[in-house]
Amino acid sequence: MISPSNSSVKGCLLNSVYYIQTGDLSNLPLLCHYPVKAQYMSEDPSYLTCGKKECRKRLAGKCLVETCGGAVTFHVINFRTDVEFVFFAGGFDTPCVLGRSDPVPFANPSMPLNGHLSSLDSTATSMRLTWVSGDNNPQQVQYGEGKTATSQVTTFTQADMCSSSLLPSPAKDFGWHDPGYIHSAVMTGLQPSQTYYYRYGSDLVGWSSRIEFKTPPAAGSEELHFLIYGDMGKAPLDPSVEHYIQPGSISVVAAMAKEIGAGSVDSIFHIGDISYATGFLVEWDYFLHLITPLASHVSYMTAIGNHERDYVDSGSVYITPDSGEHDWTSNSEQYQWIQNDLSSVDRTRTPWLIFAGHRPMYSSYSSILPNVDAKFVKSVEPLLLTYEVDLVFFGHVHNYERTCAVYGGECKGMPKKDKNGVDTYDNSNYTAPVHVVVGTGGFVLDSFSHNPKSWSLSRFSEFGYATVRATRNDLLLEFLSSNTSEVLDRFHIVKPEAK
Repeated sequence: MISPSNSSVKGCLLNSVYYIQTGDLSNLPLLCHYPVKAQYMSEDPSYLTCGKKECRKRLAGKCLVETCGGAVTFHVINFRTDVEFVFFAGGFDTPCVLGRSDPVPFANPSMPLNGHLSSLDSTATSMRLTWVSGDNNPQQVQYGEGKTATSQVTTFTQADMCSSSLLPSPAKDFGWHDPGYIHSAVMTGLQPSQTYYYRYGSDLVGWSSRIEFKTPPAAGSEELHFLIYGDMGKAPLDPSVEHYIQPGSISVVAAMAKEIGAGSVDSIFHIGDISYATGFLVEWDYFLHLITPLASHVSYMTAIGNHERDYVDSGSVYITPDSGEHDWTSNSEQYQWIQNDLSSVDRTRTPWLIFAGHRPMYSSYSSILPNVDAKFVKSVEPLLLTYEVDLVFFGHVHNYERTCAVYGGECKGMPKKDKNGVDTYDNSNYTAPVHVVVGTGGFVLDSFSHNPKSWSLSRFSEFGYATVRATRNDLLLEFLSSNTSEVLDRFHIVKPEAK
């Protein structure tokens, strides 16, 4: 399946380099333009056995030429440009085109789609809604009791894509796809911890369905419930092969959608490695389609990963993010920003201080390339101790791992079991932050070393996500398997309420 419909379907063997460059070693048809999806006809068993015969030429009542038919099904979403279906032989490495369909247009390529919410400040009285459309005219979001907000519209071109002269990004050529137009509008006059409805679009191009959403609690309020994970990506909802399939993403989204449907979740935090599009732009459309059941209902905040800021404080929690993809050394702008942000937190207002990023400071997983940058740890970890950060979240490594209260590679504090047998860290006498790696959002999982470090207390190589419930003196984290909904790890951090 190709798009746009005028894409080249000649074989380009060297395009395998584009996939390897991004870390994707999957087997895909080496056409001169990225095929959005591909399937072998063997997905239909009757094709190989010629179970669906059709006579193409008859003479004197006898069939002289028979063909064997088959069918495959593609899950297609509205990514605005016409689609063609190409039938080829010769395998993926040396594709030889036998036929191609006529262009198949979408009924409404300008349809507004994939609305997602984000928080703007700690008051929770405004929310930003962002969506995509094939229409460059301003549209509206209609919300609450007769309120409206008009969208700001932007887009980007191939010339805007970053690249390398030695090995150009696929986005410059092979992987480019028209992104459409990005619409963004701010809903104001909201109240924290309330439920509203909205729709977005215009009379000209159509409207989304009526969608329910929830504002997060304001900073300083008693409770907050959020979900957090990293390294999600997307996977096909059909038997297709496509660029960078993350097999766990579908089950993780489905499990979190159930939690959101129950109405208790305030926000979601996705800490890096978001879509894994890595220069293949149509994959962003599929990713945004995948997370719409989440991001259209609650605030969906992200941090930068290595395949692609400031979080606002909410409830009793303040979250400071970092970007491991930018300079974090002591003289850098980011280091100064992190230091200023951590030092500015009013712990009487938001007693819990969380630091979140992508590349971890502690991980038991070992690979050819190091997962922990010792220079990053040396530079930034002292800030966590100085400002008494309670909890640290990272992704990048595709498993779940929890530490003791750790600093400098040594346990400074150990949890004790409460009356229910749950690990509990007592921060009334602060020692060091607890680190949690939760890169379990969908990418192929990483295994653990057989000789874990002494600071590693809990380890699971399972797809899932963490859910955090925080009051002013108790923070409960649970790590849930997305396949079974089983709670695999659970712990508390407690502290007396600040005066």
